[in-house]
Amino acid sequence: MLAPKREDVDLTSEEFKAEEAKTKKFVEKVVKQFGWCLNPNKEVYDAIVMGLTRNKLMFGKRYCPCFIPMGDKDDRICPCKPAIDHEVAEGCCHCGIFCNPEKCQSEA
Repeated sequence: MLAPKREDVDLTSEEFKAEEAKTKKFVEKVVKQFGWCLNPNKEVYDAIVMGLTRNKLMFGKRYCPCFIPMGDKDDRICPCKPAIDHEVAEGCCHCGIFCNPEKCQSEA
């Protein structure tokens, strides 16, 4: 397992809120880049943004919050290779933040 660079992440801190804003901009950029959409379920969106932000502060990268970073080539850094290669085309990525437009329309 990859050792965190820090463990003292306070989800209510100004530092966390600032990084969370950057994560939200990041996911918007990913959506535009790939022609995807964000999951319309606000609970899913909020949970994944929080996890990506926490991982960025703890590990220095936006590791997918659904997997434990191991420090090897198979780590899923957002947007992960499976999402790009096939998961979103099939509906949504594993964590559920990115979906294809058809999935978003059917969920809205």
